[in-house]
Amino acid sequence: MKLSNFNFELPKELLAEYPAEHRDESKLMVIHRDSGKIEHKMFKDLVDYFDEDDVMVLNNTKVFPARLFGNKEKTGARIEVFLLRELNQEQRLWDVLVDPARKIRIGNKLYFGEDESLVAEVIDNTTSRGRTLRFLYDGSYTDFRRKLRELGETPLPKYIKREVTADDEERYQTIYAKHEGAVAAPTAGLHFSKHLLKRLEIKGIDFAEVTLHVGLGTFNPVEVEDLSKHKMDSEELVIDEKATEIVNNAKSNKRKVCAVGTTVMRGLESAVSSEHTLNTFEGWTNKFIFPPYEFSIANCMITNFHLPKSTLLMMVSAFAGHDLIKKAYKQAILEGYRFYSYGDAMLIL
Repeated sequence: MKLSNFNFELPKELLAEYPAEHRDESKLMVIHRDSGKIEHKMFKDLVDYFDEDDVMVLNNTKVFPARLFGNKEKTGARIEVFLLRELNQEQRLWDVLVDPARKIRIGNKLYFGEDESLVAEVIDNTTSRGRTLRFLYDGSYTDFRRKLRELGETPLPKYIKREVTADDEERYQTIYAKHEGAVAAPTAGLHFSKHLLKRLEIKGIDFAEVTLHVGLGTFNPVEVEDLSKHKMDSEELVIDEKATEIVNNAKSNKRKVCAVGTTVMRGLESAVSSEHTLNTFEGWTNKFIFPPYEFSIANCMITNFHLPKSTLLMMVSAFAGHDLIKKAYKQAILEGYRFYSYGDAMLIL
């Protein structure tokens, strides 16, 4: 499989700028891998496709407000700082992206907030846009993190050109988010409402939770035609014993194990035992899944509609079959399905 196999024309108006009015009322395309049948439903119809003792695996990572705006010392130029990951808690060192990057050099200082109580010094260049910052703040680590949250805004993807609103803080977060650490939402989970989760629970569906802190690497463009040469960024992953028990039990009883999102699927496939069961895991994964690929854990998945040439589209193609996904995406465009983070969903059975 080559990069060019994953290109298609996506009309700009199908990129979702806003979420659906109600979480569970986005469109749902249902794809049956065995027959190739495609159905058009609403997300809340999901309940009809699962039975008692089936399992849904959720990613309970929580998005933190990773986008800050500061001013460069002397010139006062406005600089966007996107927090990627904390490198050292004690020294308050962070990996970040800066924009415009050409203005930011080692030794520069950036000031944040009206009172400029938070300052950052650039101590290293990591990539063309990447920098290492040391934050300077008078206060405890807890106060410092509170300050970052107060000054940061919801890190909506760059394709959304509008201003961030108060609603985004709630809607660009799953309702089951627990562990802060993601700089992008696990978007398949955004469609679940409290009411829908309750209906699934009443029907006897079990839930297992894993934590994969989504990094921006998920959205990094693939720039090599030969996919085997693409390197994924590492993301932090935790799968505990409770999750492995629920999943392995469902597998041994031939139940559905549904990965809610590409992040869950990548997480599960990063922790497979030699017997093709799920292991506990605590560490980092840079797993890149593209066709052909033999999946070991989940036998169905929920996912959004992804961008051309994206690693997410490659994974979905590996799971559903390349030709079937091509056909489904053609239909999605004809039917006006909305794409990307705030877009509609797909259930692959």
